[in-house]
Amino acid sequence: MSDELLWITVMGQQVRVSIRRAVRASGDEPVAPTVPLVLCNGIGASLELLQPFVDEVDPAIEVVRFDVPGVGGSPLPKLPYNFAGLAWFLSRALDELGYDRFDVLGISWGGGLTQQIAFQHRRRCRRLVLVSTGTGSLMVPARPGVLAKMVTPRRYRDKEYAKQIAAELYGGRLRDEPGLAGALLHDQSRVGSRRGYLYQLLAGVGWSSLPALPLIRQRTLILAGTDDPIIPFVNARIIARLMPHATLHAYDDGHLGLVTLADELGPLVSRFVLAE
Repeated sequence: MSDELLWITVMGQQVRVSIRRAVRASGDEPVAPTVPLVLCNGIGASLELLQPFVDEVDPAIEVVRFDVPGVGGSPLPKLPYNFAGLAWFLSRALDELGYDRFDVLGISWGGGLTQQIAFQHRRRCRRLVLVSTGTGSLMVPARPGVLAKMVTPRRYRDKEYAKQIAAELYGGRLRDEPGLAGALLHDQSRVGSRRGYLYQLLAGVGWSSLPALPLIRQRTLILAGTDDPIIPFVNARIIARLMPHATLHAYDDGHLGLVTLADELGPLVSRFVLAE
């Protein structure tokens, strides 16, 4: 089973997309189109970073990944954007790919985008999975030393630096295995431009999902690591308390638990998506 890699054009903007087609569990025979699971990545990360998780998702689920404009293999957009504009842009991209309804999973920065999509496209968005994420500008923040390391994309450009800061920045398994950060962030991933990273930072300025969370009616699975220096665990509790149809699952790992604990979380997300 292999992923299709393609470029699509939406409103003049090229976007790099990866699609893993759904197949029967017993082989590579395609199945009828199902509701796809769309993955929204963290800041500065190209779609390859999530490969370990995708490999653990049930083969019956179609998985769609994309590089945000200016990140990975997607060219830099002409102008900065915000979450509302990017949610609209992504809906047009899914139109282009032929998907009407979809489930969406967002990790970290991508979790903010996912919450915006759920609120803005409630008819099309069936279920949510929020991973290692918060509520934007109104949330319990990380320590200043951690936030300072998030301001630049240096960890994506310098493999040794990624190893040096892995324990402090990502926590969990990477406290004992910091070299794993270098492999995850560099061995397969594509680096975007510094301006693309800046645009992602700007997209979240002044944005908060906090007032809208009680209005989100989709079934939601919240995944949060108990040792996450970037998004302290208490933020997951706040989201779970405010969303009327949310379930919180805590795991013993850090900010990158979705990939470092993929053998546990991939099947868990699959059961949530496939449940009636």
